[in-house]
Amino acid sequence: MNAAYTILLLIGSNIFMTLAWYGHLKLQQTGVSTHWPLIGVIVFSWIIAFLEYCLMIPANRIGFEGNGGPFSLMQLKVIQEVLSLVIFTVIATVMFQGEALHWNHLAAFLCLVLAVYFVFL
Repeated sequence: MNAAYTILLLIGSNIFMTLAWYGHLKLQQTGVSTHWPLIGVIVFSWIIAFLEYCLMIPANRIGFEGNGGPFSLMQLKVIQEVLSLVIFTVIATVMFQGEALHWNHLAAFLCLVLAVYFVFL
């Protein structure tokens, strides 16, 4: 069950992370934050990133084998990176029209899936 909680928390964490890092660009595209000073954009992103940390830290604590979880440190990191790229791809293609997947992106994702396979050997 710890594995499922860890994955769910990592998914939520990565959604907030992606929105913190790239959401302000969408706000700028729509004109909402066009006139915000850079410090305002940074504070806005930090507020969202706080929510990311509220999920990421428990995910790592629950999932880490040193705390009774099922994953090694390396496994946690690879899982997080794969989730990060998958979630980024979904958000980028939905929020930013015109961002499309190309064959090289799919090849890179295949390499990441292989990385997950190898880290769990």
